[in-house]
Amino acid sequence: MTKMSHAEALVTAILDSMAADADVVLLGRPLGLGPQRMLMSRLTDRFEDRVYDPPVCEAGNAALGVGAAMAGIRPFVDLSTGSFSFLAFSQIINEAAVSNYMTAGKIPVPVTFHCLEGVRGGGAPQHSQNIHAFVWNTAGLEILAPSCPADMYGLTRAALASNNPTFIMNHAKLMAVEGDVPDDRAAIPIGKADIKRRGKDVTIVALSLMVGLALQAAEELAKEGIDVEVVDPRTLAPLDEETILASVARTGRLVVVDETNMQGSIASGIAGMVAERGFRSLKAAVQRVARPDTPVPFSAPMEAFLLPTHETIMAAVKRTLV
Repeated sequence: MTKMSHAEALVTAILDSMAADADVVLLGRPLGLGPQRMLMSRLTDRFEDRVYDPPVCEAGNAALGVGAAMAGIRPFVDLSTGSFSFLAFSQIINEAAVSNYMTAGKIPVPVTFHCLEGVRGGGAPQHSQNIHAFVWNTAGLEILAPSCPADMYGLTRAALASNNPTFIMNHAKLMAVEGDVPDDRAAIPIGKADIKRRGKDVTIVALSLMVGLALQAAEELAKEGIDVEVVDPRTLAPLDEETILASVARTGRLVVVDETNMQGSIASGIAGMVAERGFRSLKAAVQRVARPDTPVPFSAPMEAFLLPTHETIMAAVKRTLV
């Protein structure tokens, strides 16, 4: 195992993909690396002719990536802050996601989009969007939401090898978080969830930054004799429904945690899926933990009031046990 930050795992995965395939190129930098921007030198020093820094124009850069992918290149297109990708939705949703379908498989689009999403702290409404729920409503895209450096590395390698358009959603607060990355440097299959903690009483399905909060809640609840299982989907599209349903079948209870607004959230979608396909397994009503349906305020105390915490997750778990 090698200790890496989330940001270092991302850069390492791109570096290894570029070394393995001459068709992989990078459009945009510095990938939202923040204080770890110096990591970009690992890419530019070795592959300067395949790292491009075009002007800031999300629609244009996405269009460039889509066109290059249609021509056989494998671009990694960085769109910076998640809400900025709204400007590129036509290219992402109306071109990349549907090209393969509309051409009966003749024009695949092996492009990987990347953004930093989520409530970063003081970002106010325009810089605090969780766009994964928007994009989840689009058929034809693979959507990845890694929660740890190991998953960041493995899923990025899989994305850059995929023949499908893929969107990697990175939470801004995760980039400096460190964790172990396997030395085998293998890709992680897209569409396979991971059980981060085994338990028998309640299943928590959480994604991205929320996985850490769910694990914290599980450890606190264990002190009270409540044994929680934590499932990380890792991939939102395709969603590993079978792993989620199997977990609920074992525990009989489900809490779903998503940082975005409650309405139209991943939490709502997973809750609906389990209610439809796993209703007979449920011993209690499904609980959702998400943000209220309101813009994220700039004020730090008001922002904190809206966000899921390990305490609100613990409370939701206990509601399933009443």
